[in-house]
Amino acid sequence: MTHTDCHLLIVDDDERIRALLGRFLRKNGYMVTMARDAVQARRLLAGLEFDLIVMDVMMPGEDGLALTRALRERIDTPILLLTAKGETEDRISGLESGADDYLPKPFEPRELLLRIGAILRRVPVVEVAQPKYLTLGALRYDTDKGELWNGDAPLRLTGTETALLRRLAASRGQPVSRADLIDDLGRGGGEDENGERAIDVQITRLRRKIEPDPREPRFLQTVRGTGYMLVVD
Repeated sequence: MTHTDCHLLIVDDDERIRALLGRFLRKNGYMVTMARDAVQARRLLAGLEFDLIVMDVMMPGEDGLALTRALRERIDTPILLLTAKGETEDRISGLESGADDYLPKPFEPRELLLRIGAILRRVPVVEVAQPKYLTLGALRYDTDKGELWNGDAPLRLTGTETALLRRLAASRGQPVSRADLIDDLGRGGGEDENGERAIDVQITRLRRKIEPDPREPRFLQTVRGTGYMLVVD
């Protein structure tokens, strides 16, 4: 399993911490999805599979320990807990709840990266065959080459459109936030309004090439309040 195959869920009520961790982990090759609390994390986990969960303990409502115990009743996804409490008793409580590791705050990002890598190396690798082609109506997308075809004729994509379609195809059926797309396409900070507008413009242009009716998108859908999602046949 390579970093680009690994999908991490970050659960933390601190927006600044989420943004910093997300940016750092993406730059180190991971796919990252964010949740601001246990409620949002549960919604994401109900529909998506993750390779590892990085979760803050001290959250309003259901805290990280309670959520870890609940998750352990139905899934075995590795969990790394983050907390401001570094006492031995607190670490033991975290591990007893079912966590795989426990990292006290503040911590060096490099240490988090090493701990994530160590946990993932202990997880048995299950090879899942990825389809070479994705079907978008009359179009065919080559996931290996990042090429879009209409029958035997290739459709010309710009470099940005190619990168955008490749990123969305890697998470097909899953919403990808504008902030994630901005970071992944190297367009700066995820909170930048101009960056979000640029992504919207590129999505509009890509829709003109893949949608039968760009005004009623079937394949490249808008997920209200989140971003965009690629839906294939």
